[in-house]
Amino acid sequence: MAEHEAVELDPAAIAAISARAVSDASAESAAFLDGYIEMLVAVAATGRRLTGDELGTRRVLGGLAAEQNCSLRELVDLYLSANWLTWRELPGIAGADEDVVRAVAESVMRAADDAIVALAEGYEEAQRLVVRQEEARRREFIDDLLHGRSDLGRLAETAERFGLQLAGHLAVAVAGGERGFVDGDALTRRVESNMLARFRSRDVLITAKDGLLVCIASGTAADVLTEFARQVELVLAADARWCVGLGRPHVGPGGAVRSYEEARGTLELAESLGLNARVLHATDLLVFQVLLRDRVAITDLVTTVLGPLEQARGGAEPLLATLTEYFASGGVTAAAARRLHLSVRAVTYRLDRIKRLTGQDVDEPTQRFTLEAAVLGARLLDWPRQALPTFD
Repeated sequence: MAEHEAVELDPAAIAAISARAVSDASAESAAFLDGYIEMLVAVAATGRRLTGDELGTRRVLGGLAAEQNCSLRELVDLYLSANWLTWRELPGIAGADEDVVRAVAESVMRAADDAIVALAEGYEEAQRLVVRQEEARRREFIDDLLHGRSDLGRLAETAERFGLQLAGHLAVAVAGGERGFVDGDALTRRVESNMLARFRSRDVLITAKDGLLVCIASGTAADVLTEFARQVELVLAADARWCVGLGRPHVGPGGAVRSYEEARGTLELAESLGLNARVLHATDLLVFQVLLRDRVAITDLVTTVLGPLEQARGGAEPLLATLTEYFASGGVTAAAARRLHLSVRAVTYRLDRIKRLTGQDVDEPTQRFTLEAAVLGARLLDWPRQALPTFD
């Protein structure tokens, strides 16, 4: 193509082509075509490839289009319209022989391909940057909300951006499994998309934090958190160990912090107590929270009530296991025997032995409560496998 004379379209013709391209593509502006028609004319005249600088300008314009909310479909349509409209006006095409037309067409189509690819690269990079910035703002908002590190005005303003209402009740659920959750990974996206398909974005916010999946729900949220637990089960069904902790609804941003701490505390208790339930409500574990608030008192209770069991042959552990299964069976000796793989007579003997050692009778209501509280405390302190803590 080098033997062909380099020619140009006059500015009026370029402006006319741009205007027709905008109309044909139903675009809003010809600004994103800046310099493109001139490039096609130069390529048609010389057969050269687009230069690095020319491709760079397309990437910049693609990024500007993304920032101005111009869709990629509209942008590509604008360029394709400019291609066929410019082709008809290229100098030297009319009357040219077949070989020349074929060579010009090849050069122009190749240039158009390179330009549109560069345009899309710039557009996608700008989109990725926006997503990264939005994700960073989202993580910052969630950290501030769940840890109470921001003033209420700023929190409310940011919450509005993400569609979450802070004025009423907020409840938080936390899920953990063998595989940790990460913001943007396949597991997190699947749960989030399924939740948003059922609930409005203003009612639910899903995120990953510290390897856990967190669901923040507005309103009384019972149905939202129940569905969240169901979705977690769907994605983690293959995991040997997973658990969802459901916090209670509380009012306002401070309520979110409290509910989050309840939900996380529920998971931690489930781990320390070896609970097998997949979904645990904070309300069901309040007694453990009460016990944990005063470790001195619970240690004293375990020492005083259950300490004498260490005098038994085989130590305290078999007798403590008997009490645990007896209480878990609702005080039914036969059911406890089945859980322990013992005879009813053996369980009855052990209960009598406990009564003699501790002076506490499971058939006497007040003493039964004392024994059950002490057993719960022992589980929290992992006694007798772990020595009881000492306090000055």
